[in-house]
Amino acid sequence: MTDTKHEADERLMQWLRDAHAMEKQAETMLSSMEERIENYPHLRKRIAQHLKETQHQSQRLEDAIGRLGGKTSAIKDTAASIGIMFHTLTTTLAGDEVMKGLLSGYTFEHYEICAYRILIAGAGVLGDTETARICRENLREEEDMAQWLSQNIDPLTTEYLEREENGSERAKR
Repeated sequence: MTDTKHEADERLMQWLRDAHAMEKQAETMLSSMEERIENYPHLRKRIAQHLKETQHQSQRLEDAIGRLGGKTSAIKDTAASIGIMFHTLTTTLAGDEVMKGLLSGYTFEHYEICAYRILIAGAGVLGDTETARICRENLREEEDMAQWLSQNIDPLTTEYLEREENGSERAKR
């Protein structure tokens, strides 16, 4: 094994650990959003669905890391979860919590999409077809969620503003 191949294998492992931490972060964020959304049932339902997908994604990554002889990084997983807890706290204090959650969710989906595209390309270079396959599966779910959010930005914004204009306390969440 050449040093360059070994370095590339190590880099892929690092990216897999980063993606696992990213999914743990997403799990924390989605769980909090699902618990807090009260008045937007269609959004809550889609978040609950994506939370389950996210848990499966995390498990797929953990399996891939184990298959390659590695372990997940408890430090990265914990740091990611702590970071998102602070973000969640500031979002819940906002008067337009559901809109801040929509903004954060849409942005995070695109971050995940890019991470999976990098992983797929890296696994392809290394000939790791199994890692590429699971990352394509995760990527498809992230793209589906990003598309759903994109299609629902306008109607959710309209719904939020109509509620707020009517003085409804139901607008926030």
